[in-house]
Amino acid sequence: MKTKIINIENLDDAALRELAAAAVFIKAGGTVVFPTETVYGLGADALNPEAIKKIFVAKGRPDDNPLIVHIAALDEVAPLVANIPKKAQRLMQVFWPGPLTIIMNKAATIPTELTGGLDTVGVRFPDHPIAQAFIKMAGCPIAAPSANRSGRPSPTQGKHVLLDLDGRVDAMILSADTELGLESTVIDLTVEPPVVLRPGDVTLAELRAVLGEVAVSAHVTDNVVPEKVSSPGMKYTHYSPQGELVVVKGTPAEIREKITKALSHHKGKPMTIGVLASDETMDFYHEGLIISLGSRNDPKEMSKNLFSRLRTFDELGVEKIYVEDIPLNNETLALINRLYKAAGYAFI
Repeated sequence: MKTKIINIENLDDAALRELAAAAVFIKAGGTVVFPTETVYGLGADALNPEAIKKIFVAKGRPDDNPLIVHIAALDEVAPLVANIPKKAQRLMQVFWPGPLTIIMNKAATIPTELTGGLDTVGVRFPDHPIAQAFIKMAGCPIAAPSANRSGRPSPTQGKHVLLDLDGRVDAMILSADTELGLESTVIDLTVEPPVVLRPGDVTLAELRAVLGEVAVSAHVTDNVVPEKVSSPGMKYTHYSPQGELVVVKGTPAEIREKITKALSHHKGKPMTIGVLASDETMDFYHEGLIISLGSRNDPKEMSKNLFSRLRTFDELGVEKIYVEDIPLNNETLALINRLYKAAGYAFI
């Protein structure tokens, strides 16, 4: 398959013409990569079962892993769901457009191919001008998981998308690096109290400020595999670099000691080793390829950098990566969730 590459910096008249050309692929049942504020997404018509199947093929994604539906206006929600709960309306007023996916009971028009056979559907209104313009031009809700090969770190830069999906999709709309770098928060409103299935930029504290009691699924930071997958990122290996990733736990001093000791064991051996540290700690290490995730005083920066840093290790051919654990709090929950899943819950 020849993939049409569309590069857009600003939404000027030329860019709008390019988006209209890309929207034709969606209308014809094809697949198109597009940027959002979280990560790049791989889109297809959410109401077309055959188009949805192409997403799973392109990604190599298991077909019981549900997709999120992206919209570009609030009035596009009602046709997708059986009803809009009052709690959903409150969340939409506060957080949409933005990085929040709301799970509700689906309408009969939603194909089972999109939901993995479930009676629920996740809906999101992205806060990105290109995404919004593209969805409007497509004239339909767009199903879109992250635009990577299944299991790989999600793409935050155009080059990541090209590496994973060039030749596997009809078109790619490439633009600047994504703003947030982690996928959206997913909250399930079909249960009481509502449950966060995947943390993201919209934090647990922010959700509780609007809704009151909100629970967190056990799989978010623990290695708990649900029998049924109601949200992306719950069951399968996700976000992983090609090299072996290990999270190093303990006090700051213990973490440094463990990593230094591990690096010494690799010295002189034909294996490329890396350390994912922070601005504050990277000077402690003197062996291997040392990369900073960002400042520990800026969790949003670390979150934005995570997937791109993991892909940098891939580009450098690093075979084993030691990463410093991160203290758990409201601002780091999403980052820790992705980090632990990327490591396959491998700890020392």
